[in-house]
Amino acid sequence: MDTLIPFDSLDPETLANVLNDIVSRDGTDYGDYDLSSEQKREQALRALKSGEAVLLFDTESETIQLVSKSAVQNRYT
Repeated sequence: MDTLIPFDSLDPETLANVLNDIVSRDGTDYGDYDLSSEQKREQALRALKSGEAVLLFDTESETIQLVSKSAVQNRYT
């Protein structure tokens, strides 16, 4: 079963490391233009702070994913 991770419960350094890992993965799509790693991290953090996205620990792959809140709600409804 997947587990939601409240981003604000993470130590700031841990959150930074998690976001670095997420934005550096192959296949991450940020639209029609390239963003720097810093811009990707800022965008991810804004999405978390706004509630648009959540951190989800995938127990199958044992990785943390940044997932839209609506996708999580659709998955469990």
